[in-house]
Amino acid sequence: MQKLLVMNTNKKSSSQSGKSSKTPSIKPLGAGKSRNLSSVKTQNAVKLTKPDGNKHITPRDKRKYIDFKIKVKKGDPLPNFNENEIRLNKFLSNAGVCSRREADVLIQTGVVTVNGKIVTEMGHKISPTDVVQYDGETINAEKKRYVLLNKPKGFITTMDDPQGRKTVMSLVKTACRERVYPVGRLDRETTGLLLFTNDGDIAKKLTHPRYQARKIYHAELNKPFKADDFDRLLKGVDLEDGKSRADKASYVEGGNSREVGVEIHSGKNRVVRRMFESLGYVVVKLDRVVYAGLTKKDLPRGMFRHLTDEEVSFLKMTKNV
Repeated sequence: MQKLLVMNTNKKSSSQSGKSSKTPSIKPLGAGKSRNLSSVKTQNAVKLTKPDGNKHITPRDKRKYIDFKIKVKKGDPLPNFNENEIRLNKFLSNAGVCSRREADVLIQTGVVTVNGKIVTEMGHKISPTDVVQYDGETINAEKKRYVLLNKPKGFITTMDDPQGRKTVMSLVKTACRERVYPVGRLDRETTGLLLFTNDGDIAKKLTHPRYQARKIYHAELNKPFKADDFDRLLKGVDLEDGKSRADKASYVEGGNSREVGVEIHSGKNRVVRRMFESLGYVVVKLDRVVYAGLTKKDLPRGMFRHLTDEEVSFLKMTKNV
């Protein structure tokens, strides 16, 4: 069993007590249990065949293949954070004029000018000193905003809900004038860190298949967690959309045997809850205490703060967050 020490954060809510939430402490992990190489080779050498000689594909094989495709998926190219030049269609989109695809149409129609000259070239790049006008009006780019929320229970992660349920957008509506969007999601009953931004490059990086952001969760279960099940979490469990595993896992420091800290990189929907459910447990409470290196320090439940310049630079420059 590998060891991940997470401080108990299941105390009285900071929003009620007026004190800030505690941040989990993590210690380096030891090596997990080793496996017999000869037995692995033997297992890998076994091929299931039908009498006619064709390979037999089991449901488990299909799940493994789905998981393999997710692992090797490259996704779109990683964003380039060069602040000197930007594509004209992206500039118009960032300024809130329209979507990038609609911006391409505007550019082709000849209604966009750069420094007084009509630009119809697709992929044209502009610098910060260029003056862009659309339909005779000067367009100013939106300032990039990065807002970190300590999400409370009972709010869904969506821009708008037709059913009239409470959304996370109501919690950050006073954060800035610019329109920001949640990066990823937390389900309605999950609490903890959720990042909002209007920086498409940052959002793309944090959700990119090759560089999924590191997340640490504090899970409280319906019954004591068996020590033997840590190996199953670390080696991986079969889910309907493929195999998923925890990068690190251990009991929560200062908690009881029903409280488990889990670190993952996966971006699958409700993956932590489903992993525990596959092992026979029900997650009673789930709190995301670390996201991409950001913590809940000095951030009470239901409150938000803006990232510092150093934190933004870290997210831009670090490959694995």
